[in-house]
Amino acid sequence: MTERYDIAVVGAGPAGLAAALAAATHGARVALIDAQAHAGGQVWRKDVAHGWPRRAQAAITQALHHPHVTWLAQTQVVHADPHSLLLESAVGAQRIDYAALVLANGARELLLPFPGWTLPGVTGAGALQALAKQGWPLQGRRVVIAGSGPLLLAAAATARRHGAHVLGIYEQADAANVQRFARSLWRWPQKAMQAALLRGQLAGIPYRCGSVVRTAHGDSALRAVTVESARGSERLDCDQLAVGYGLVPNTELAQSLGCRLRQQGVHASVEVDAMQRSSVAHIYAAGEQCGIGGRDSAWLEGSIAGHAAAGAPAAASLLRQQRHARAFAQALETHFALQPRVRTLAQPDTLICRCEDISLQALDGYSDARSAKLATRCGMGACQGRICGAALAELGRFPRSGTRPPLFPARLASLGDNLSDNHRESSV
Repeated sequence: MTERYDIAVVGAGPAGLAAALAAATHGARVALIDAQAHAGGQVWRKDVAHGWPRRAQAAITQALHHPHVTWLAQTQVVHADPHSLLLESAVGAQRIDYAALVLANGARELLLPFPGWTLPGVTGAGALQALAKQGWPLQGRRVVIAGSGPLLLAAAATARRHGAHVLGIYEQADAANVQRFARSLWRWPQKAMQAALLRGQLAGIPYRCGSVVRTAHGDSALRAVTVESARGSERLDCDQLAVGYGLVPNTELAQSLGCRLRQQGVHASVEVDAMQRSSVAHIYAAGEQCGIGGRDSAWLEGSIAGHAAAGAPAAASLLRQQRHARAFAQALETHFALQPRVRTLAQPDTLICRCEDISLQALDGYSDARSAKLATRCGMGACQGRICGAALAELGRFPRSGTRPPLFPARLASLGDNLSDNHRESSV
C-alpha cells in the first residue's frame, strides 16, 4: 500500500528539520526521510559520548515528536518520480506519494587525491568527526588535520574532545586571506563567538596557513605525513590524518527529478527562487545543495521551504536573515578558495577511483566521464562516482556526469517492486 503525504522532506539535518517543523505548523502531513538512524544530519550528528548540541536536541525533539511528522529513519531514496518516491530500508522497499517535496539532502566532503590518501588511517575531516561521534577510538592517537575552511577547526575540536593528541591544523589558504576573513566576522557576531570558542578549545595546537599535506607515508597503515608550506617540507609521525577541502552539494536527487542546476565553479547547485522553489513545480530545495552555506543558512532556508511547500508565505524576517547568512557563505568561499597547488598533488600513479582501483594516468586520453567510465570503470563502484567525479572535476579532467537510477546501491527486490509499479501504471 502506498502512503500519501502532503509534504515529503528528504534529509533530516538542520534544513530538513526546519522544513518539517515549518510545514507541520500549518497542519500538513509530513514524511521526514533520512538514511541515518538519528536525525541531525552531518553537522548535528549525535555523539555517542556527548549527545546532541543543545540547539540540535531541541529542534530534533520538536520535529520528531510533532503529531503531523512521520519519521522514516535509516531509509534511502532509491528512485524518484514526480509526486512519488521509492524508498528502501532494512525492512524492505516502500513507495510514498507526495503533493510537495523538499530536498534537504545536504553535501559531502571534497576529497582531493594525493600520494598515500588511500592508506588506512587517512579520512576526510568531516569523516573523522563522524567516526569519533560514533565511538571510533581516538584516545591517545596522534592526529593531523589538513585541508581548508572552518570544518578543520570543528574536526580538531571533536578529535581533542575524544582524547586525540592533535599535532597541528594545516590550512591551504594563505595567512592574508584567513586574516581578512577573521576581520570580517564583526558582521556575524554569533559566528565570531563560535570561532573564539573553537580557538579556545584548540589552545596550544599549531594552526599553519599556506600549508598542504603533500604525501601520506606507510605500508599497511599510516605512519607519517609530509607537510609542505612556505617554510619548506616537514615530516610528522602520526597515527591519523584527516584532510577535507570543503564540501560538494548533493544534487543527484534534484537532477534526477529534472530540477535546473546552476554552475558554481566546477560544481553545481540547485537553482531556487526566494521561496526555495526549484524549476520543477512543487519541488523545493534548501541548505547545502543550493550552495554551501553552513548550518544557519540551512536552517533558515529549510524554514522558508517548509512554509512555502505548505502554501504559506515565509515571514519577511526569515528572508532578510537568509540573505545575511548567505553573505557569510560567500565570504567563506572567497577567502578559503582553493589554491592551484592542491590540484597538483596527485601523481600519475595515484589512485583516483578507490572503488575500482583506477589511477590518474589510466584516465589519460579521455575527454569526458562517460568514455572514461566505459573504458576503465572509473566511477562505477559503490559510491557511483561521488568521490572521484568531484575530484576529477576539480583537477580539470572532465566535469561531473549526470546521474541515473538507482541513486544508491539497492536490493534487486526493491528495484523489482519499482519496475512492477511502473508496469502497472503504464497498463492502466
